Amino acid sequence: MSMNVGSKKGAMSDINITPYIDILLVLLIIFMVITPIRQMDLDVKVPQTSEGGDVGAIDPSVIVVSVGEAAQLAINQEPTTIADLGPKLQEIYSKRANKNMFVSASAKLPYGDVVRIIDIAKGAGVQDIGLLTEEIR
Repeated sequence: MSMNVGSKKGAMSDINITPYIDILLVLLIIFMVITPIRQMDLDVKVPQTSEGGDVGAIDPSVIVVSVGEAAQLAINQEPTTIADLGPKLQEIYSKRANKNMFVSASAKLPYGDVVRIIDIAKGAGVQDIGLLTEEIR
């Protein structure tokens, strides 16, 4: 018994959307897989400009790690090396309740070197790290 309804014997004029839905679902799965679930980033607090006040006075309890253009390191103006940075910071912060530190780096230094210093400091127990900027005059 034939299921031929009507006398039309030509091509179907309706669009079959099943293959399009299959392609759409595959693309959706691909984009879900390649999208990172959690973005890795650093929390940044934008430095605020000081109004009035004594800009030259630095609190002696503040720890500042300075990095020069040739990657020379200093902790509060005391020269150190990259290998000694972690142990010295651990020694300093093991005795302190305040776990804040500032990094002052040359603008010509690659950003990866600054991130490396931050990573070493985080490993040494520093909780909050601020970046010092140079004023452009």
